[in-house]
Amino acid sequence: MQPFQLPEFYLPYPARLNPAVESAREHARQWAYEMGVLGPGSVWTEEEYAAHDYATLCAYTHPDSPGPVLDTVTDWYVWVFYFDDHFLELFKRTHDLAGAQRYLDRLPLFMPADPAAGTPEPEHPVERGLADLWARTVPAMSPRWRERFAANTAALLDESLWELVNIEAGRIANPIEYVEMRRRVGGAPWSSDLVEYATGCEVPDGIARSRPVNVLRDSFADAVHLRNDLFSYQREVQDEGELSNAVLVFQEFFGHDAQTAAELVNELLSSRLYQFDHTAVTELPVLLEEHAVPPEGRLAVAGWVKGLQDWQAGGHEWHMRSSRYMNQGAPRYSPSGLGTSAARLVPTPQNLGFGRLRAYRHVPFRRVGPSLLPEFDLPYRLRLSPHLDHARRENNAWAHRMGFDTPGALWTERQLHGFDFPLCSAGLDPDATAHELVLSSGWLTWGTYIDDWFPRVHGAARDAAGARAFARRLPAFMPVDLGPVPPPLNPVEAGLADLWARTAGPMSDRQRQGFHRAIAVMIEGMAWEVAGAAQHRLPDPVDYVEMRRLTFGSDLTMFLSRIGYEKQIPEDVFASRTLQSINNAAADCGTFLNDLFSYQKEIEFEGELHNIVLILEHFLGVSKERAVEFTGRLMNLRRRQFEHLIAVELPVLCDRLGLSAEARSALDAYLDELRDWMVAILNWHRDTSRYPEAELVRDLPSPHGLPALTGLGMAAARLFAERTS
Repeated sequence: MQPFQLPEFYLPYPARLNPAVESAREHARQWAYEMGVLGPGSVWTEEEYAAHDYATLCAYTHPDSPGPVLDTVTDWYVWVFYFDDHFLELFKRTHDLAGAQRYLDRLPLFMPADPAAGTPEPEHPVERGLADLWARTVPAMSPRWRERFAANTAALLDESLWELVNIEAGRIANPIEYVEMRRRVGGAPWSSDLVEYATGCEVPDGIARSRPVNVLRDSFADAVHLRNDLFSYQREVQDEGELSNAVLVFQEFFGHDAQTAAELVNELLSSRLYQFDHTAVTELPVLLEEHAVPPEGRLAVAGWVKGLQDWQAGGHEWHMRSSRYMNQGAPRYSPSGLGTSAARLVPTPQNLGFGRLRAYRHVPFRRVGPSLLPEFDLPYRLRLSPHLDHARRENNAWAHRMGFDTPGALWTERQLHGFDFPLCSAGLDPDATAHELVLSSGWLTWGTYIDDWFPRVHGAARDAAGARAFARRLPAFMPVDLGPVPPPLNPVEAGLADLWARTAGPMSDRQRQGFHRAIAVMIEGMAWEVAGAAQHRLPDPVDYVEMRRLTFGSDLTMFLSRIGYEKQIPEDVFASRTLQSINNAAADCGTFLNDLFSYQKEIEFEGELHNIVLILEHFLGVSKERAVEFTGRLMNLRRRQFEHLIAVELPVLCDRLGLSAEARSALDAYLDELRDWMVAILNWHRDTSRYPEAELVRDLPSPHGLPALTGLGMAAARLFAERTS
């Protein structure tokens, strides 16, 4: 019996079958025997392999690839599925962590950056197949593509260990952790690289790491993985004892039965496809224009996007046919014979994407009132710098010189003093010198001022183009070479120029470049929020969580924390997936906490759309109170994941990299700073005057208020004030 009825899927693209399917099937079978994937000692029988039908998968997901290219792509998928089952039999079923690590450590040796370089002698079919496929594939692609493909292949292989660690611990991931890790373990980013090879459409390197391309890649990956989780739940959870399945994760977090959890996973799958479409239509054209991508590059990008759409359609068709998955009773919208899937054009509410309209239905400035905040699981001791009072005096004077509280500015003097950003800095870095604390306070003040600037100046006017133009101008005020800057035209530019000169001067060139990137991505994220406001579109939940880390300034403050440890801690540690996951978990604690405290301010007084509580209300169809509860639970789980990573995964990383005692001690100190970061943010939110209702009402402008506080948001706020006075 199937554990749930498969839901009705959003299928915007028709599936098409590559006419070279039969030759690819025969080629892949012969190749599998040559590599040892089939034959004596294989984890597959001939019957199992035939039933999985990987040639049909590749013929559906790459319908336009020439025969020889389809042969190579099919071999890649035979290899990757064989690896999954080979790893399962050797290590997941036996829980052999040490053996799994040795197995995985050898595989990158078979992906040399130089295709002409030699490789070790393969010891089993996975190594033999990888060596053969690498040599056949990479000569057709650029060196930068090879780097990306090698990194995604290594991630796909290495993160299988994460699944094994969770099985060993009997641990089910939280939803955010699961989505992030599934991208690596599930291999869809790897598939998106192969789409470039299969279509002959390589994404130009100049935009390959941009936000729109990353979002297309990630939303494609999430949709592929969530679809697979729905079809494979029975095999993975009930047969293999897997804990890495989105349906199971949602059952655990929300307390749902399997059917309800499956429907919710399908909602998220659809949302990720809507995000893919939205990005391709609204963000990608702007990116191509801003980077002046030549016609051949634009054609390549278009071909790659179409290839990803073909993959979604073909992947679904294969899941409907393969014996590897449960697919009885799944809704069908077309005849089931080969070659007829293009008839899947029958209009249904799900096929037409009616669910995407939910993102545009929010009514702004509605009365929500204060929230009853949840319990915060932050068991860290708060320490405050003894230089706090000094920093307050210096910061208030500096902010006044920059124009933050002068007539016509966004803030009044009373607001600036009440916001008390030095209090936050005093907890973030309680051991800072007086000079360092003043500088840190300035960055928090400037970061919050620009965070208010974008919605007030550009968001209220729905001026997305102006926001992007303003964002593109700001890097001129933080020159990596410490050269001259343009004359500042407003407090944002004046503050940035002053802080950059005082902060970046003592840094190394490499540190300065990293700091520049941290600030630039925060600014880009704020312009992204204005674009969402202009479209009056609630963000997709996954896209929001990932962008919120940037707009909150997490990268900026964490970068400043790590600078003091870079001599003791190797760059490989900071670049590792483990430390990135630790940083992300801490960042999410800060962003969710901020969204909980700022909910009334943003939703009721400012008409804001970018708040996790509001997004969960609409996505889950629940009350504000339930959304607050879920946000608090998610925040606490992310905090516990932070400690889990430190206790379980970080020691393995340190051992693998052979870190010295000095490096491990420095790493412990850095992690303590992240703990200080989380508890300091909670302390500041409890004491600042930025969020209490009485302060919000007091700061509403009168009908004859300040010119800087006009616009759609302030007009609605004045109406609210008149209604409640």
